[in-house]
Amino acid sequence: MKSASKIRRFKLLTTITSIAIPLVVAVLFKVKIEGLDFSILPPIYATINGITAVFLVLALLAIKRKNRKTHEIIMKFCLALSLVFLALYVAYHMTSDSTPYGGNGIIKYLYYFILISHILLSVIVIPMVLFSYFHAWKGDFVKHKKLTRITWPIWFYVAVTGVIVYMMISPFYK
Repeated sequence: MKSASKIRRFKLLTTITSIAIPLVVAVLFKVKIEGLDFSILPPIYATINGITAVFLVLALLAIKRKNRKTHEIIMKFCLALSLVFLALYVAYHMTSDSTPYGGNGIIKYLYYFILISHILLSVIVIPMVLFSYFHAWKGDFVKHKKLTRITWPIWFYVAVTGVIVYMMISPFYK
């Protein structure tokens, strides 16, 4: 069992991180760095989203088979992928203008529905993922399982829709 002081510090760090990530990303979107061309990044971070979705399924299968160690390793890998995604996503948007969607009709509305739900849920899922991890870290698997039943489908949706958004917007990149 973890000591009470370690649990308090980890919970505080989890709370601060849950608030800081969306705020820092929002602030960094206002920063524009000229002279760097990171136009290669969108297909890379879309691929990372796809890989994350696959590994989330593998993690689910591992825990359903009661293979806790494999589940833990895969989930840590998913967290690492998410951090890499976030760094590349911010780097791209700090150096590039947003690409407007050029489609029309019902597909345009579908694109914006998927995009907006993806963005909103990506902000909401951050603390959910971190607190799910926190509960597992401290060994409270009842709370971990309860929160993860909500967190996993949202994280999976965000990962999959990240790929879909990229596929829908990619024809309109310059």
